[in-house]
Amino acid sequence: MKQNSQLTPNPIFLKTLRKIKGMPYDRGFSLPGLFYSDPAWMQIELEELFTRDWFCVGRFEEVSKPGDYFAFDHIGEPILVVHGRDGVLRALANVCRHRGTVVASGAGNAKKFMCPYHHWAYDTTGQLLNAPGMDSHADFNLHQCRLPELKCEVWQGFVFVTMNPQAADLISELAPVEQLIGNYHLEQMSTRYLTEEVWETNWKCLLENFMEGYHLSPLHKNTLHKVNPSRLCQHIPPGKRHFGYSVGFTSRVPSKRVGHPDLSSDEANTCVMLALPPGLAIGIGSDYGSFLCIRPETPTQVRVKMGLIFYGDHWKDGDVDSAIELFQKTMAEDKEVLARVQQGLGSRFHAPGPLASPDLEGTIWDFYQYLSRNLCKTVTRKS
Repeated sequence: MKQNSQLTPNPIFLKTLRKIKGMPYDRGFSLPGLFYSDPAWMQIELEELFTRDWFCVGRFEEVSKPGDYFAFDHIGEPILVVHGRDGVLRALANVCRHRGTVVASGAGNAKKFMCPYHHWAYDTTGQLLNAPGMDSHADFNLHQCRLPELKCEVWQGFVFVTMNPQAADLISELAPVEQLIGNYHLEQMSTRYLTEEVWETNWKCLLENFMEGYHLSPLHKNTLHKVNPSRLCQHIPPGKRHFGYSVGFTSRVPSKRVGHPDLSSDEANTCVMLALPPGLAIGIGSDYGSFLCIRPETPTQVRVKMGLIFYGDHWKDGDVDSAIELFQKTMAEDKEVLARVQQGLGSRFHAPGPLASPDLEGTIWDFYQYLSRNLCKTVTRKS
């Protein structure tokens, strides 16, 4: 998405952010519809959250072998994640140093990347290898030319990237989250299902939906309600980098699930739904989990990479297929209703409504508090 520095946010955003900051759960209301459709507000979110902060781009298994890579567009910036032949995982600016052509596309395994325009070639560390016809240029040094490198980290098997050289150390920032979910050992789970879609809704709608249990029973009556009903949801106190809730399993779910030996009995029988804003949401069970990597496209469209990760090698193909089918049906239900949410948020008759109890919608209020903490000063500066 191209950013327009001339856009000025409506004063309603600053007023709302100031009003809700620190307000208790029992006074929580949903945000005005403009938060989900206004291009100027979207620009603020892109600049301050998705440009300055860390964002999740997928799982390490996607690039587990030297030479493995995948390319993607992040709010208008072409980025290449590659496992170098030297064993180092990197995120590179996927833009040729000659005339700006996007160098790599898709995913695969490569020994080098060749720009399709003039065949400048780069190795898997980003170093320029060959620049045809450039020997006579007095001020050009091939050995000093490489693709710009972005900060890249792996946490719990998830790959994070930031375009901000001054971004805080991710691993240190996520230490409290590690204490919360470390016993599940997501880094030892393997991806068995991965897909990417564009949904017709604002990115915040998608994150809010994945992170609240209020809708589990009403919307997912024939899917998630049978597994994780709304009545079993419990709010988790939020932190600086996360918010979430836990939800128990019904008697229909077998109690003898094979998870990591570090799990306590309570952990083994609880699913943890966790958001690491701005762009990662994960559902963590003892034996398998789900995740969403969220990237805004427009104010009313969001691209989402979603997948399932499984613990252990005991899984039968039929059981994996059943888990995938449940996930697909659930996501289809969410996708359909969120398009209707987006439509309703644009109505002149829409007004903020009260949020349910912390166990059901406390995470929505936690998300709003995150937005208030991270964007209130920004809006003040730009208004």
